Amino acid sequence: MSATAGSVRPVRPANWGQRAAWWLVSLIVVAAFWSVRIKWSALLDFPGQSAKYLRALFVPPAWHKAGEAFSSMILSVQMAWFGTVLGIVVSFPLSFLAARPLAPLGVRLPLRGLFAIIRAVPEVVTAILILSVTGLTPFTGALALAIGSIGTLGKWGYEAFEAAESGPLEAIRTSGGGMVALLRWGVWPSSAPEVLSFWLYRFEINVRASAILGLIGAGGIGKMLQDNVQFRNWDVVGMLLLVVIIVTMAIDQISGAVRVRLVSGRWELPLVRRLASGGAPRRKGLSPEATPPG
Repeated sequence: MSATAGSVRPVRPANWGQRAAWWLVSLIVVAAFWSVRIKWSALLDFPGQSAKYLRALFVPPAWHKAGEAFSSMILSVQMAWFGTVLGIVVSFPLSFLAARPLAPLGVRLPLRGLFAIIRAVPEVVTAILILSVTGLTPFTGALALAIGSIGTLGKWGYEAFEAAESGPLEAIRTSGGGMVALLRWGVWPSSAPEVLSFWLYRFEINVRASAILGLIGAGGIGKMLQDNVQFRNWDVVGMLLLVVIIVTMAIDQISGAVRVRLVSGRWELPLVRRLASGGAPRRKGLSPEATPPG
């Protein structure tokens, strides 16, 4: 019995290029995996060694160092704040010039390339490059954070401006409005909540990064952490870690509440919202806890 035309299953075309690409990627992953010198026997000792160092860190921590630890952490927060504000001041006008509906191609492309180059360089490397001029001071760390903030805030800014509603822009252009009116009444009102939430999110990132910059001698909690790790003062290290966790979580909750206010118009602590919702992420609208693009 001959098969009808409708019952014949079409032959799936062989995509040899895609298969070859997958095999190549798999071989690269396997080669990279085996080229790393991993001492597998050390994994068996990891639980016992972890318990040993946790006891040295937190049983008990050096409570008498709490005041000094908080003072160092405040210095790290000040570095993060200065770096964030300076990054906002520089990146904000540049973001307008990098946005598609606001600037010509010859202006946009160099600025976007500059933002990409800055984002490609970690803050630690930036601090090492500029310490020959400023020395190992908290100002060095703040400048490194400011430069890193320019790259990320610049990108997030022009992406937010490009996503602004087109209706107000067309209305302002039709009525003969200039560039200032276009920015003030067309772009900024619809993109302001998102841009402001990005600024707060970058401040959170800089608080964490400031502790890392301290490890190279830029001051703050990282410098104190490095000194005590070097001399194996594990109880002091445990106290420092507790302070970092407490202050970072407090800033995260406060910043998250402000971002929720900016986006949704209500006050709400992120941790309380997660507990109330059973930990399920919220899908509708811009999530104030989501990582910005880029």
